[in-house]
Amino acid sequence: MVLSIDSWVHHLEEAGFVVTVDKTKDLRSARERLGVPADLAACHTAEVDGYVMEGHVPAVAVRRLLEKRPTTTGLAVPGMPVGSPGMEGGEPQPYDVVLFGARGRQTFMRAIGAEEVG
Repeated sequence: MVLSIDSWVHHLEEAGFVVTVDKTKDLRSARERLGVPADLAACHTAEVDGYVMEGHVPAVAVRRLLEKRPTTTGLAVPGMPVGSPGMEGGEPQPYDVVLFGARGRQTFMRAIGAEEVG
């Protein structure tokens, strides 16, 4: 199983995003500063055009968020679902991409691997 931020970054680059990686050992402080709820924390945190991405968020969800531009903090994929971008290998599991912010949270999309489902 691939378990790497580099794989997630590659997924975003393949989708046409320009990515700059700034590695830090203090992700907790970064998540607090960016407003990521502790129960949505995953293995990496990113900023994309004013939004926060937490965990293995697929590029299709990032693109949809940037098209819709809702008033929110960002998107999260809690945990590390097998088959999500950066977690390739094994039998892909369905997972929720969660929209979170001051107005609460809701499922933004459901995915398997890097693709939206149902």
